[in-house]
Amino acid sequence: MADFPGKVNTETSSPQPQTGLRQHMNISMDFVFVKTIPGILMLVEIVTGMLVWALISSAAYQLVPAFGWVLFVSVTLWILTIVLFVILFLGVYQNVSFVPWALALMVFYTAATILYLTAFLANAFSVPVYMFGYNFDRMVAAAFFGIVVTLTYGASAFFAYTDWRGDGGNAATSTVPV
Repeated sequence: MADFPGKVNTETSSPQPQTGLRQHMNISMDFVFVKTIPGILMLVEIVTGMLVWALISSAAYQLVPAFGWVLFVSVTLWILTIVLFVILFLGVYQNVSFVPWALALMVFYTAATILYLTAFLANAFSVPVYMFGYNFDRMVAAAFFGIVVTLTYGASAFFAYTDWRGDGGNAATSTVPV
């Protein structure tokens, strides 16, 4: 027993230095985010937003100029929501500490709610143009999904507001640490 060393080195290889993007950014997938209420709402926003623009673009939307606004809002917010989801899911926000993420999320969701509300109203008031046409069902479905995505953006704005105010004491509903 006397010849057994006091310290044992269990390291089998020397650590390799990180290169490239992982050297500067610690990126890891946050599967817990997908299970939170803001994560689920964001996935619903992505799916229903895609349904809105897909239904509008598959119809003869050129007849009514208001549908151009609906397409602009739905496609723009769909892309921005996907980018935001990737940023939150991969934890990139942790490496960009100079951005006040709670405030940025609240502003984004509030603006998205207002924009989608105007797009929904433009869609809903323009549906009667297609009353006896082939595209009537698509435009009605787009209006339905438009109000659904408006309400989900509104709910996300509420949760972002509670995170920004610090009232969200439940860690499971917190999207981004303040």
